[in-house]
Amino acid sequence: MTDEVAPGIIRKLWSGETGRFRDHLLRLDTESRRFRFGSAVSPEFIERYASRVFRTGAIVHGCFVDGELRAAAELYPMGDVLPGEAEAAFSVETDYQNHGLGTLLLDRVILSARNRGIRSLFMSCLAHNRRMQQIARKYDAELKFEHDEVTAELVAPFPTALSLAQEAAADAQGMAGAVLQAQRLATGRLLDMFLPAAPEPVLEPH
Repeated sequence: MTDEVAPGIIRKLWSGETGRFRDHLLRLDTESRRFRFGSAVSPEFIERYASRVFRTGAIVHGCFVDGELRAAAELYPMGDVLPGEAEAAFSVETDYQNHGLGTLLLDRVILSARNRGIRSLFMSCLAHNRRMQQIARKYDAELKFEHDEVTAELVAPFPTALSLAQEAAADAQGMAGAVLQAQRLATGRLLDMFLPAAPEPVLEPH
């Protein structure tokens, strides 16, 4: 596990948070969309993609900052019954890149894969996406270059009682963090509603 600290709350997304996931993807700039999907995609494509992501059986981890989803990692098991392989994909909004979020989210993805008996994890990225390749290398992933695309394969350890407990603890921490974050935001909105606005300064005539 990494020692880096996320600038927010990392937790699994719930199936009812499709809108948050969609809005996050829509906020990606052109280059970040290209890195995530391998090519330029339209807002309409993102709308359709987000609407079905949770119906595919994907597990999505996200980093929430001040209640907004700013980075996400998707885990797609290959197969319906005891899949041994899975694909992973990552997206980080521009202002939150270079903060170690990709590494932190990959930690969670590997833990989720491990506890579901998934041994082989595949990640595809464009050849010039050096940031994702560097993250993959941290986990001793095997990189295969083909034309303008790179596929990284890493092996997840076998599940243990400790790894299962770690995921359960992370889920509980994420849930508690989401509740506290929602309470803080609600309190802030109430204060904005009921506290009088500061009076405009009066300029004395010269």
